[in-house]
Amino acid sequence: MKASRRAVRRDVDPRIAVGARAAVVALGGALAAVAGAMAVTSVAMARRVVTPTVRTPDTRIVDLDVAAQTITLSRTPDTELPGRYGLFTSGTQSYVKLGSVLAEDSGTVKRKLLTEVPQGARLAAEAGFSGWYYDSPEQLHLPFTEELVGTSAGVCPAWLFPADAAAGETAESDTWVIQVHGRGTTRLECLRAVPVFHALGMPVLVVSYRNDGEGARTRGGRYALGATEWRDVDAAIGFAVRAGARRVVLMGWSMGGAIVLQTALNAARRDLIAGIVLESPVVEWRSVLQYQARQLHLPDVVTSLALGTLESEWTSPLARSAPIPFDRLDLVARAGELRHPVLLLHSDDDGFVPSDASHALAAARPDLVELEVFSGARHTKLWNYDQGRWTRAITGWLERTGLSAPRAPSGD
Repeated sequence: MKASRRAVRRDVDPRIAVGARAAVVALGGALAAVAGAMAVTSVAMARRVVTPTVRTPDTRIVDLDVAAQTITLSRTPDTELPGRYGLFTSGTQSYVKLGSVLAEDSGTVKRKLLTEVPQGARLAAEAGFSGWYYDSPEQLHLPFTEELVGTSAGVCPAWLFPADAAAGETAESDTWVIQVHGRGTTRLECLRAVPVFHALGMPVLVVSYRNDGEGARTRGGRYALGATEWRDVDAAIGFAVRAGARRVVLMGWSMGGAIVLQTALNAARRDLIAGIVLESPVVEWRSVLQYQARQLHLPDVVTSLALGTLESEWTSPLARSAPIPFDRLDLVARAGELRHPVLLLHSDDDGFVPSDASHALAAARPDLVELEVFSGARHTKLWNYDQGRWTRAITGWLERTGLSAPRAPSGD
């Protein structure tokens, strides 16, 4: 038997053995290279999630007709939307307001300019389409003051729009609204909602928070996706109480929704919260990040590695951030802990934050959560898409829950 095995070994061509070993080594090297590339990509994705970013271009200016005051953009699911929007660019004007769609074809959309662009103006071709519309608080033509909210991270600036005395002699101003903007944006995102609450006699405080580019900067300078930012909203509630508020309504946009929900669960002053309004909110993060990774055509294994990097005490330094507690940020799983009435406003074709978690939260807590579903409005552009319906949804909910200030009866 032993002789037979020795014979077999003598029959093997040494060149084949060497080639086989080389193939194994090459395969191992290739697998290591793939694994290394996936690891690098996953860390890059993890860093991208928690790194505050400036607005990136998502469309191109194809034509600018100053005489007709129209602008033609490359067609995207956002630029083709009906309604009023904004456009970030660079050149002699960095921001212009856009009106209705005037013409379109398979590749472009022509829209009316609502900001007058003078003769000779130059706009860079690369541009960012926005739902902000207003790009300064002065454009609301409402009185406001610049305020500073002291937080555990430092000072965070805010705008305070006092109650509208013209809302009626019986209007009360002890129910305040505190608005919280989303990821990669600023307080300007929230301005669209101010007139709705202002007309109901409700003071509105539009706040910043740590690491958003306006608020205090922490040592790492990274987002915590709501896990720490809620402390700044808690501080804003304290600011409102010292100024006369007896209860507050919190409104969060996109990631601001995640921040607001964490405030409702964790804040020392959460008993003062009377209600929550969420626009295109992040209700839980894992499905949002998985969806966004699929949009970027990243393999599932890379997404899983990135989530693990963000969540782990050991690997979070690679993402240059503190560990992200995804379980604590999952409000679908924690729906039973909610204690405040919630209005959810979400479009089923959001395109950035899927509405699935909003539907799940509404299904889990029908006693507290009301969901207003839009279609075709995309992400944080519900006001732009259908301002009338958006306004009625909020005002109707405030009235049904007894949160809006009483309005004076109209005269005969």
